Amino acid sequence: MKKDITRIAIVRLSALGDIVNTAVVLQFIHKEFPHAKIEWITEEVFAPLLQNHPLISAVHTVNLKKLKREKSFSLLKETVSHLRSLGEFDIIIDIQGLVKSALVARLIGKNVHGYDKDSAREGLASLFYKTTSHVAYDESIVKRNSFVASHALGFEITDAMLLNKKPIFPHAKLSSETQAVMAENQKNIAIVIGASWESKKYRRESIATLCDELEENCIIIWGSEAEREDGMWICENSSHATLAPKLSLTELIDLISSLDLLIGNDTGPTHMAWAQNIPSITLFGPTTSRMIYETPVNISIKSPSKVDIHKINKNDFSIKEIKVEEILSKAKELLQ
Repeated sequence: MKKDITRIAIVRLSALGDIVNTAVVLQFIHKEFPHAKIEWITEEVFAPLLQNHPLISAVHTVNLKKLKREKSFSLLKETVSHLRSLGEFDIIIDIQGLVKSALVARLIGKNVHGYDKDSAREGLASLFYKTTSHVAYDESIVKRNSFVASHALGFEITDAMLLNKKPIFPHAKLSSETQAVMAENQKNIAIVIGASWESKKYRRESIATLCDELEENCIIIWGSEAEREDGMWICENSSHATLAPKLSLTELIDLISSLDLLIGNDTGPTHMAWAQNIPSITLFGPTTSRMIYETPVNISIKSPSKVDIHKINKNDFSIKEIKVEEILSKAKELLQ
């Protein structure tokens, strides 16, 4: 790959955790191509996470969910026109590996790189790529993302580089509202209670018990109204739990960057702890630790169930079988 690359497009439309686990490549691409402009194409809802990133020159958005919901020809025409108007890129990297992301990438330009048919989540996506990478599907998501991006650009992202990465997202001082839930004389531990699937969630009763056993300042992070109600229940049933305020994506980054530890299920905010080099424990039920990049301070606890990564069972509620005592033991190790 030539070193005179000046404009790179990264296509990663969703979801939050996947975007977090993809953004790690930015610092390594920038080091290899310091003068190149890196631009990101994403779903509109996730743009605030990326817009102020110092290594991203521009964030371009699409709203495929709205397009699918409304089935509007005018919106489709507008989306296609927008993508085709972005200009010429030296290379376009589809790190998502879905047909929809491959189509978006191909509308931007012809020089598209992605996963081969045996590596992509949807093999048909590979038909839209000019060049491809082969990487085992059961490999860590972070390593898959890193490999396809670096392979496209002709360099290597090693384990040593990932272990010694800089925090992925910039962060600012906490707002007064967020600062109010932080403790000065205790460890600040955030617990993420929500997820896109019910089967990924850890029982609120177990979380309340965990907070009491930790005897530290446990901050409950929530996203939806239903999660807020669960968070309030936890706070009412544990004297060590505090409900976080409603947070924007950037405020969430700021909070997580100030923690001593984060505990959560397989969801975006939990992945943010790894992104910011904050110790974390990720709880897995219907998914596995391939969804994260484990380090000495970013660890996982998996329920007893067996998982077929090619056919995830969303009715696997085995995360409830993870013992509070096991989480407590790991948490105390990390806090030391």
